[in-house]
Amino acid sequence: MPNRSVDTVFQLVKTLEKSEKRNFKLYATRNSQAESLKVIALFDALDKMSEYDEAVLLKKTPGIKKQQLSNLKAHLYRQILSSLRLLRDDQSIEIQLHEQMGFARILYNKGLYLQSLRILDKMKEMARAHNQSSFLLQAIFFEKKIEALHITRSEENRAETLVAESEEISRRIERINDLSNLSLLLYNWYIRSGHARNQKDVAELDAIFARYMPNDGSKGKGFYEQLYVSMSYTWYAFIRQDFLMYYRYTSKWVEQFHKNPEMIKVETLQYIKGLHNLLSAHFDLKNEEGFRKTLALFDAVEKTDTVQLNTNNRVQAFVYGQLARINYYFLEGRFTDGLSIIPALEEKMEEYWLQIDRHRILVFYYKIACLYFGSGDNEKAIDYLQKIINRKADLRTDLQCYARLLHLIAHYELGNFDLLEYLVKNVYRFMAKMGSLSIVEEEMFQFLRHAFGKSATEIKLAFVELLATIKPYENDPRETRTFSYLDVISWLESKVEGVPVQEIIRRKSIANRKKRHLA
Repeated sequence: MPNRSVDTVFQLVKTLEKSEKRNFKLYATRNSQAESLKVIALFDALDKMSEYDEAVLLKKTPGIKKQQLSNLKAHLYRQILSSLRLLRDDQSIEIQLHEQMGFARILYNKGLYLQSLRILDKMKEMARAHNQSSFLLQAIFFEKKIEALHITRSEENRAETLVAESEEISRRIERINDLSNLSLLLYNWYIRSGHARNQKDVAELDAIFARYMPNDGSKGKGFYEQLYVSMSYTWYAFIRQDFLMYYRYTSKWVEQFHKNPEMIKVETLQYIKGLHNLLSAHFDLKNEEGFRKTLALFDAVEKTDTVQLNTNNRVQAFVYGQLARINYYFLEGRFTDGLSIIPALEEKMEEYWLQIDRHRILVFYYKIACLYFGSGDNEKAIDYLQKIINRKADLRTDLQCYARLLHLIAHYELGNFDLLEYLVKNVYRFMAKMGSLSIVEEEMFQFLRHAFGKSATEIKLAFVELLATIKPYENDPRETRTFSYLDVISWLESKVEGVPVQEIIRRKSIANRKKRHLA
């Protein structure tokens, strides 16, 4: 994956679609000044480059001197943003509200304060309809300024009404701010550390919750208050791997949008992410029917203009949609079938390399490695696991740990015993340092240390003993983290029965489906 630390102007140019490039050219050529012509030449040169190289850029634009480049790039950046604003200004409620505030100020500066107040009334109505509290507060503050400076002959008790509105909306914004802070801190904790490893982690999460959850946080009836409460409990449950609680609050997250469908266009990414988490909850609970229904809803949302005509929405929908489809193959034990999506997935990852964050890339690599491992292609699994292991371990330390553990098991499957002795020590040391060793993992390391040189009969007996030792922990809350990353039980059962691991998982999927049907 290319380095993301590249030139910002180059990044912006490479994200433009054909219609946006055409619009920029029309915008930039509205006059024929020499500087405009140089900006267009710079744009064309950047557009044709696959990687940013200043020396190559200057060679391709002989009319631009090196000392001019910095200023011209800054001018080009502003010109592109201005052209995009004109092209996209009717697609964002925030931009529309900003525009209304701008109109109100222009009219006020002209001395037409009654007209300005009428614009502010429209702005407030639009802000209330779309739950935009900060814009509503701006409009009220401007109204108070006008009322304090001019005799408007507005209705009786206007001052009292504005003060009451201002106080109510200020309290709401304060609650929203506190709740969004809590949600962000919990999500940030997960991105850094992954799932809770021990009681110390749980205590840390509880402390964050106690400190940032406002006393009246759950009492707020507004859209954003309810949304951020649901999000906060979602992250809290997910990190602690309380899957029933996770499902309950992801459902509430999505329900908020279904109760307020006008907010889907306003907060499209929050809706998409809510559906993603609901899919994850169904996956964790092995609820195939719920997963299928939610995936069908996700697919329908992904096809809408709201998603497809917005690059950020389209990219994030791609990320979450692909993760869901891989999980669906996992649920049904169809690992080999899942390999068919990898070429197109990697092609899109390359296309969207500027927009997909490093965390998502690591998750994709781990999911792809699991597909290959489950299908029996351990060498390809190792290739993708190496992509995670070779990264700096400053993000998703849990993913780093389990990538190393799966890497170790894949080498065992390949019979690389010369390498395995070193890897066992190295991986054990790494996981111990990260505080990531559970009872199940300790048992696996104990097994792997003594697995070398055993006969076929002895090793099968060792697998039977390890399965008997680990099986009782399958539903132990303390071991949920291990089993969610690595289906150790199914792997051991496949070794004992002498059948592919995906066959074991497929059988469990069919049995689970029958059980739910009978229930």
